[in-house]
Amino acid sequence: MYNIIKKTPLEFNYRLSKLYNCNVFLKREDLQLIRSFKIRGAYNKIKKLNNVKGVVCASAGNHAQGVAYVCNKLDIESNIFIPNNTPLQKIKKIKQFGNHNCNIHLYGNNFDDCLLKAKEFTNNNNNNTFIHPFDDMDIIEGQGKMLDEVYEVLNPDIITTCVGGGGLLAGLCLNSKNNNRNNLIYGAEAENCASMKKSLENNKIIKLDKIDTFVDGASVAEVGINNFNICVNNVEKIYEIDNGLVCQEIVNFYENEGIILEPAGVLSVAILKHIPNIYGKTIVCIISGGNNDLTRYPEIMEKYLVYKNLRHYFIIDFYQKPGELKLFVENILDKTDDIIRFEYIKKGNKEKDVALVGIEVNKSCDIKKVIKKLKYNNFNFKKIEKNDILYELLI
Repeated sequence: MYNIIKKTPLEFNYRLSKLYNCNVFLKREDLQLIRSFKIRGAYNKIKKLNNVKGVVCASAGNHAQGVAYVCNKLDIESNIFIPNNTPLQKIKKIKQFGNHNCNIHLYGNNFDDCLLKAKEFTNNNNNNTFIHPFDDMDIIEGQGKMLDEVYEVLNPDIITTCVGGGGLLAGLCLNSKNNNRNNLIYGAEAENCASMKKSLENNKIIKLDKIDTFVDGASVAEVGINNFNICVNNVEKIYEIDNGLVCQEIVNFYENEGIILEPAGVLSVAILKHIPNIYGKTIVCIISGGNNDLTRYPEIMEKYLVYKNLRHYFIIDFYQKPGELKLFVENILDKTDDIIRFEYIKKGNKEKDVALVGIEVNKSCDIKKVIKKLKYNNFNFKKIEKNDILYELLI
């Protein structure tokens, strides 16, 4: 299998180990050729097929790349369904890995739309085999085989991983159980996308009515049946991770290790903030993928700075008279405060009009000083919070 799949390194991370007072190792699945662990399950499934004319799959991107690459290597035609919001970088990679054997179909706004369409296509085209991205025992087995490489080196106390449909989580549970290991396995799901967490809490599969697709590689409304059945008695706990914390970890990896990771790829590290009693433990974090689109970085930085309480937005009344902005700058802002957005249009002869003002502070506590000065100088204002409708509209 290693002529197609890389035996990825298990790297000790000094920064995280020092931060959490434990021994943190990173299983670098972002270093696979397709920059994701998904190639493992795809290969394990497809290699077992006999007399197959073509393969069909639905994916948010990484499973599609794995299927495309394996099918190209085995000279099998693939029809791949991906959501319309799939990053361009992933689409280009699917085409690159699939070469002439790959047909890409953009459909719907999320994975679940694609899944239905892909199954419909399979039913209407004889001799095509549908390859589920996570709810398939061969896929689950393939994903979990990465633990064989971990166990060759060490026997960790804790294993952490991202969770989307549950294929990787179930694979890790299955491998750990079959090898009679005593690892505690924790899963991390994206904000407003915790389908496995809710399912385990209710002891039945729960389908979410609405999901947040920011962490596109782990945005699944309903986990697989096989995955749930394996995880229900083998997962220690699932945590739901704030998108801002996800962005913080992406920035930290880039600035400290020079590693570019996708949002789903850092979930396994973001979870360390939540797991109790990890002092002195040996922990393996599965770095699941590194397919990030550079065009997303402004959004990532925005969410990161808001999460760190460093970037804030206000609607502020300004009198329509000369010197009003100068008064604001001199009386409200300190030397370390920065205006990162200012939108104001003079409308007729009104006494005053509103401006949208974005302020970035040096320390999170500095915003209290800004608000205090706004009140002291009699500025009429409203701070726009992240959960406000205005925030989505304006920012």
